[in-house]
Amino acid sequence: MTLVVEALSETPVARRRIELVERKGLGHPDTLSDSLVEAISLGLNRMYRERAGSICHYNIDKALLVAGQCAKGFGWGELTQPIELILGDRATFTVNGMRLPVEETARLAVDEWVAAHLPHVRPGKDLKTRIALAPGSEELRRIFKDGPAVLGSNDTAGASGYAPLSPTEAIVLAVERFLNSAEFKRRFHDTGQDVKVLGIRRDDTLALTVAMPFLCSEIGSESAYFRRKAEALAALAERFRDAPFSIEWGLNCLDRPGRGTEGVYLSLTGTSAEDADSGQVGRGNRVNGLIAFSRPTGGEAAPGKNPVAHVGKIYSVLSHRLARLIHARCPGLLEVYVHLAARIGEPVDHPWTGVQVILPPGMGLADVEGTIGDVVEAELQRMPEFQAELIRGEHPVC
Repeated sequence: MTLVVEALSETPVARRRIELVERKGLGHPDTLSDSLVEAISLGLNRMYRERAGSICHYNIDKALLVAGQCAKGFGWGELTQPIELILGDRATFTVNGMRLPVEETARLAVDEWVAAHLPHVRPGKDLKTRIALAPGSEELRRIFKDGPAVLGSNDTAGASGYAPLSPTEAIVLAVERFLNSAEFKRRFHDTGQDVKVLGIRRDDTLALTVAMPFLCSEIGSESAYFRRKAEALAALAERFRDAPFSIEWGLNCLDRPGRGTEGVYLSLTGTSAEDADSGQVGRGNRVNGLIAFSRPTGGEAAPGKNPVAHVGKIYSVLSHRLARLIHARCPGLLEVYVHLAARIGEPVDHPWTGVQVILPPGMGLADVEGTIGDVVEAELQRMPEFQAELIRGEHPVC
């Protein structure tokens, strides 16, 4: 294991004057893209283990969600062209002459995820799947043949993670989760799942801009829309009244009273993918659920990647996990950043590892360096168990 531990002299993010944080919620087209390819990945994991005895070569992290077309007004709506998921990249279709049901597995995974998470979208009808998968190269497939318990990386890649969340990050995450919670949807059953939250903090003032559609089938008039919008804003203000900031709320900021349907955010399906916005894998949240502008990040999209050989997925999740574990063992640290990288072909449990920490006054690097090394070594030694957790979908990726 190559480990470098460094003390940073920077001001922690939470103590800086400005901070920008975004979360694209459950029904956002980019999050839909990420969630659907990860659902396919989990389905392929199960299928490959059942049919072939182990995970085969695949990567399902290239996909485009093409927005549909929708006609709507107060009290009604009709999807005139379905949303389409175009799924690309590589998969293993045969093992020892036996055909594997890759396409069937992918379609079933998409339909099951949609049915479980998007109550106003009809699987297979409102959202269709187009498969454009093909076998991978011989060299990459070779990694999976007669390999050791821990395979070599099938890419040259790295990832970065951090802990703890700043108060701004925690609130942005909590706002979206509240708006998509069963509690909120029981009271506001006329709202959709496509929630987006942007937080802009300046000193102790936090401007929170929220986008959330109201269902056209449930909103009978413009006045009803603005009444429900005001009630939703009041619910947000009440829920987060004890936040450690002065919060300035904004909801559906493109709205214009008096413009009819042109001045309100209505949706038939609960997602803007019905007609307004397409989505793509990797354009949304990092694996901790956030897009944090002040934090280091990598260029890898974790959703859909192979959980046993693609370090773009393994290290994206593991870097955040390591940062949280280090901070838990050394709670005096103000911030922890973990960076992991590997060359193609190198064992995934032997990454180059860099850990950067911001120390509080009175603490030296020598006080924590040994503990940091112990945490990193212990986690890398349990790589097979960690990969098994990824295979089962126990770690969120968006």
